[in-house]
Amino acid sequence: MVRNTARREELAALATDYVLDRGLIGLSLRPLAAAIGTSDRMLLYHFAGKDDLVATVLRISNDRSVEAVRALPRSQNVRTAVLDLWRATTSDESDHCHRVYVEAAALGLLGREPYVSVVREANERWVEALADHLVAAGCTRARAGRAVALLDAAFMGLQLDLPLDPNESHRKRVVSDLADAIAAFAGG
Repeated sequence: MVRNTARREELAALATDYVLDRGLIGLSLRPLAAAIGTSDRMLLYHFAGKDDLVATVLRISNDRSVEAVRALPRSQNVRTAVLDLWRATTSDESDHCHRVYVEAAALGLLGREPYVSVVREANERWVEALADHLVAAGCTRARAGRAVALLDAAFMGLQLDLPLDPNESHRKRVVSDLADAIAAFAGG
């Protein structure tokens, strides 16, 4: 039985902060519980099991990323929208969320639940938020899906390289080129 209480929500938020700080792979309930001021037994009281807790953490993390995109003011044009999206997705909070997403996606590739289902759900909400932002900036709805597929793939690759590539000017140039390409595609 899953408890739907304010305490569950509080524990879920604390667990999310813990995972965003330390990562998902190797997550163990006892150290997590101790760090957030409870016991593993109480976590299991509020969540149906570790998978339920992990799925909840992943949803909250994704919600935070989507909220960051949805909170962006309308961009002047599609090119600016891409640059604004890059700044939003590489903010400290969003960067942590994306790194946890990558861990979950890797586990999902191996067919492990709840990762497969939650990552699929996260992708749908993320892509919708990106598309809505591009459309608000002037991209047609008909082109937004393809533009987002390119944008999301490029962003993911760039984000994975962030800790490995100290060349900030190179990355800025690549993001600028991506913004030009998406703008050209969206207008064509």
